[in-house]
Parts: sequence; C-alpha cells; structure tokens
Amino acid sequence: MAKFKKKKSKPTPEPEDTNKEVIDNDTSDIPEIEKSESTPEPSKESKISDEQKNDNDKKLNKLFWLRVALGVISGAASTFLFESIEGEERRWASIGFLIIVFIGTIIVAKGMKMQLPSSDRKKIVTQGIGSFIFLFLFTWIVTYTLVHTATVSSGINI
Repeated sequence: MAKFKKKKSKPTPEPEDTNKEVIDNDTSDIPEIEKSESTPEPSKESKISDEQKNDNDKKLNKLFWLRVALGVISGAASTFLFESIEGEERRWASIGFLIIVFIGTIIVAKGMKMQLPSSDRKKIVTQGIGSFIFLFLFTWIVTYTLVHTATVSSGINI
C-alpha cells in the first residue's frame, strides 16, 4: 500500500476570492508513490508448458470418463454381488463397494503420473466424483428395481 505524506497547503479559496488572487499550483509538495520493495518472483507452477497442460487435461478427461464408466458398471454389479445379503447390510455393503471402487480410481489416477501444480492436486480426488456417485446410485437402483419387479405382486411385469 502506498504511503503519502500529509499535504501542507493553503486552504481552498472561496469562489468570490478567485478574481482577487491567482493560486500557484506547486506540485513539488506532492509525494511520489512508494515503490514496493520486493516484487514476487514467478513460481515454478506458472512455468508449466502448454504441452504439459494439454497432457494433464487429457489425463483428467480420461479419469473423468473412467469414473463415469466404473460408476455404471459397479452400480449394476452391486445389485448382483450382494444378492445373498439381506436387509440393511446389503445397502451398507453396496456403499462400501462404492467407496472401495472410488479409492481404486484414486490409485489409478496416481499411477497416471499427472504433474499438476500444488493448487490442483485435489483434482485427482474431485474430478468426476459427483458423476461417479450419482451414476452408481442410479444404476444400482434401476437394476435392483428391474431384477426384483417379478417378485412384487403389483408393478411392472417383465
């Protein structure tokens, strides 16, 4: 922030005083803006080349679509994998399966060796997480409903 010295000048003349006296504009009393003592040097993160950014974008795109595909596949698989479990335990087993598959995608993402700046490190975890969870739940509910509609007396008969 710039620091200024107090300006010591005569009070502003009244409008009727303008004809009597000419004001001398002395700009020598106005201080210059202080320059900052140190300028921040560009960090190593900003020196990432365009090729590396494009490569990282492609890898993040692959990670997103991997999570979308695994969300659909694991949602359908959880219907059949946990068929023998009854009641509340089936739900918790499916949610546990969801978490395990997601942790697996994090491990795969770390294996892609993306060189992201430290500000973007969380993208490995957050990239496509919403799509993964909602597609898992949607597919899980739809496949469970289609598989078990024949056992319900009313509803859609397939």
